[in-house]
Amino acid sequence: MADVRTDWSKEEISEIYHTPLMELVYRAATVHREHQETGEVQVCTLLSIKTGGCPEDCAYCPQSAHHDTDVEAEKMLDSADILSAAKRAKEAGSTRFCMGAAWRCGRETKDFDQVLEMVSEITDMDMEVCCTLGMLSDEQAAKLKEAGLYAYNHNLDSSEDFYNRIISTRKYQDRLDTIETVRENDISVCSGGIIGMGETDEDRIELIHNLSTMPEHPESVPVNALIAVEGTPLEDQPKVPWYDMARMIATARITMPDSMVRLSAGRVDMSMEEQALCFMAGANSIFTGEKLLTTDNNELEEDKKMFDILGLQPREAFKEAKEKHMPEKVEAAE
Repeated sequence: MADVRTDWSKEEISEIYHTPLMELVYRAATVHREHQETGEVQVCTLLSIKTGGCPEDCAYCPQSAHHDTDVEAEKMLDSADILSAAKRAKEAGSTRFCMGAAWRCGRETKDFDQVLEMVSEITDMDMEVCCTLGMLSDEQAAKLKEAGLYAYNHNLDSSEDFYNRIISTRKYQDRLDTIETVRENDISVCSGGIIGMGETDEDRIELIHNLSTMPEHPESVPVNALIAVEGTPLEDQPKVPWYDMARMIATARITMPDSMVRLSAGRVDMSMEEQALCFMAGANSIFTGEKLLTTDNNELEEDKKMFDILGLQPREAFKEAKEKHMPEKVEAAE
């Protein structure tokens, strides 16, 4: 069995990344079989609970107040609407429910208290609950943990150099600090990146290096393809080819064997056959539903048909979860 390592060198990762694609997918599939249940894919749902008006200037994001897009600043969704969305997601087969708010950081307001309430109530539905709310203080992370939060998403996005060229309102170290805060509060980490923003292969390799050399690998690694939105600085970026997604997924799988590798944004532009190659390369999670925050996503019925044709089975919630990450009121699946 391939060892779980945190001492990868950039040279090693570069060699993996540049392996001929079919050989790379085969190698990643071999690692995947050693560490994961083959044919098992977790179905997740992502809901924007507070959309638009974000003070950050991330060049890729249509929710930034700095960009002139069709996304308008909205108030926080009502609790009833959020719970209704979570129930529909569970009925449709999702076992992980992710809530995203267009904030720079967690807020000391009634909106944050509402998030805590939603975390608790959706956890009671036996779903994994993940949030992405920007930077967190230690106190905020502790409150989320107490409410039952299972995972926190905070993507590194890219290499440090490229990140600092497309975002000026915070630094790469801020991202790393938030991930450390999440870790210290025994919340599982969801952190990955976006490709197709104009970065080089070296930037992608550094991203994988930064994730795979953390003292503890992120339990969840989303691999996103840029959805170029009109009005953002990256609106003219070409679509990411499927084989670049497969290459990133395979490299992530080989370097982080025990992590969930999530085929995330950009899947809407991929055929079933292209997605199948990504599953072979080690992806074992998708997002389903009408939207990924503000951009289009794959139709539920299409995903059900794909699962049937490919012989994929939905992964249950909390499977093989570490005890320290489990909400107190939920028992871990074997």
